[in-house]
Amino acid sequence: MSEGPGPGSGPAPPADGAVAARPVLSLELASMIEEVQAHSGAVYLLRADEPVLEMAVHAGMPRAFAAPWERVGLSAPIPVADAARERRLVWVGGEEEMASRYPRIAVVLPYPFALAAMPVATESRVYGAAYVTWPGAHPPELSDRERAHLTAACDRLALRLERAAAENRPLGPEADVLAVPPSGVADTLGAVEAMRMVARLPYGLMSLDLHGRITFVNAAAVELLDRPPGELLGTLPWVSVSWLNDPMYEDRYRAALLSQQVTSFVALRPPGEWLSFRMYPSTNGLSVRVTRAHAMADMTPGTVRSGPAPSRLVTISQVLSLAGALTEAVGVQDVVQLVWEEVTPAVGGQAMVILGSQGGRLHVLGHRGYDDPHVVERFDGLPLTERTPGTHALTSGVPAFFDSREQLERLYPGRHETPDGFAAWAYLPLIASGRPVGTCVLAYAEPHAFPADERAVLTSLGGLIAQALERAQLYDAKHRLAHGLQQALLPSSLAPPPGIEAAARYLPAMHGMDIGGDFYDLVPTLPLTAAVIGDVQGHNVTAAGLMGQIRTGVRAYTTVGQAPHEVMSSTNRLLIDLGAELFASCLYLRLDPARGRAVMARAGHPPPLLRRPDGRVRVLDLAGGPLLGIDAAAVYPTTEVSLAPGSVLVLYTDGLVESPGIDIEDALVDLGGLLSEAGDQPLERLADEVVRHNPAARGRVDDVAVLLLRACARP
Repeated sequence: MSEGPGPGSGPAPPADGAVAARPVLSLELASMIEEVQAHSGAVYLLRADEPVLEMAVHAGMPRAFAAPWERVGLSAPIPVADAARERRLVWVGGEEEMASRYPRIAVVLPYPFALAAMPVATESRVYGAAYVTWPGAHPPELSDRERAHLTAACDRLALRLERAAAENRPLGPEADVLAVPPSGVADTLGAVEAMRMVARLPYGLMSLDLHGRITFVNAAAVELLDRPPGELLGTLPWVSVSWLNDPMYEDRYRAALLSQQVTSFVALRPPGEWLSFRMYPSTNGLSVRVTRAHAMADMTPGTVRSGPAPSRLVTISQVLSLAGALTEAVGVQDVVQLVWEEVTPAVGGQAMVILGSQGGRLHVLGHRGYDDPHVVERFDGLPLTERTPGTHALTSGVPAFFDSREQLERLYPGRHETPDGFAAWAYLPLIASGRPVGTCVLAYAEPHAFPADERAVLTSLGGLIAQALERAQLYDAKHRLAHGLQQALLPSSLAPPPGIEAAARYLPAMHGMDIGGDFYDLVPTLPLTAAVIGDVQGHNVTAAGLMGQIRTGVRAYTTVGQAPHEVMSSTNRLLIDLGAELFASCLYLRLDPARGRAVMARAGHPPPLLRRPDGRVRVLDLAGGPLLGIDAAAVYPTTEVSLAPGSVLVLYTDGLVESPGIDIEDALVDLGGLLSEAGDQPLERLADEVVRHNPAARGRVDDVAVLLLRACARP
């Protein structure tokens, strides 16, 4: 029994790859490519049972070039997903635009080419999407003629799919009619006279098909490559010639095909002779000229790698593309969602679970794709000593692959009492910084073989997921610490005296640790009550700790009966004595509800706003002194303000009104307008309005604290 299974039959599998009797998709795609003179393309179909686009047919280039995107989530940030989701044509005009808008694709295919992606949809239903590509020489803009042709072709295809669905003959994957792999290449050497002509040339010539396989080689090339023709024809040069077994040389082949531009490289033939390879591409293959490198003085030698053979394109592409996605994860749930949206569709899975450990027990960090979450959650808290595939992968660091349910049940008898509806599983240990941080379980709806290269891909992805998960767990821990510290330093509730209503809000800056030095408090000392708001420099633990000390000091000086100006002076000296080398602004007031008065002292803090019962709002012009922590001899004069019943006093920190690109005077005018119109609302609702509608508060480059005080009927 696997961790994370849910009962049921599981998602319906895609068609098993059978080619349709009439290649409708292939013919439409071929026509589309020909009409706009593109050089490759593909059609994707949207699965009916999950938000995933699957490549149904590919044309013009080796399908391996698009391997990372054979299956993509509908929410994935790639052109075909955007086109299907937003039902619009997506145009990417070249290499720079691709890197800017779709960096994951640019990492895998860093070559000059243009791309257009279109939805395949009727007014009532999205059936999928299509894309076509052009070499980098295509103009940076899509012409009106090309746009019209592509749109019309996709509309036609959508109607065909609609009719096929109505007739209960759904269209599925088809063979690529533009680049069918050749057969018997070793027996097709061309015309005899052409062979004699080529044999007389003093340099080597080879012909490669679109898949990179050698279909012709002349005598000079055989001599230069130092391999008999039988070991070359029908093979990939970077496989059959050991000293060409370097990803750089395969990359040059891909670059030539995608850009349709002449591409060159040089390689070292042991023990010490450099050969130059110049590739001349077309839409049906490449011609390669091979010479000794001394005739090509402008070429720069490539570095020959040693060691085991490198991974093929599928492995490299999968890892590069999905690594880019995982770097975007912030918290643990972000990692879970990205693995579901990006990794699971790419490797053909239909469900996933991420497991972690704490206190010697297994914990489910997140799961997707299961109809019954209780079957997954029952493994939460399972001891790591329990013998299950998930615990074994987590504790041992060894991946496990189960091709079928029978294999799983044979190796783990007694762990299958609750069927999960899936038929194959991959258990990937998540190892980061040399220690296990969890296990990623991928489930497949049908029995699934895991060949060696696929196991290598999945294991590599497990390492990337582990690094993302480790960063996310650290972020979540810091966030919880910061949130807990902030909550502990701010008052949990406000207890205003009779005749006063109070409401407060605190919002941390939208960067850093979500903790800062803004503070507020209400100190009841009947018959009077003190209110304070302030702002310590910084958005870190030091600022928060100092804020707590200042708030404690203000409370202590208030409790012993100091007047407002004395409280400010005492707090100023406290801050200097602490030697924190940080400054703070502060606004302190003593409320007298019985008399309808407030006495205020200000230390470099933004002036409060007063809304009168008739709706008029004004900024209070208060006398004040310097910031706290600068001058031990500073004095803080006081100002007395009238608070008629129904008046609202708005105290705030500068994060509410100060932000790059926003004039503080304009922000105050906007705030005054809001108070004038909405000031009669209940105070809690008004506090929400103040922080929600102010532009500076929404951007939050600084912490925001707001304290609202309303004078009620006099007691």
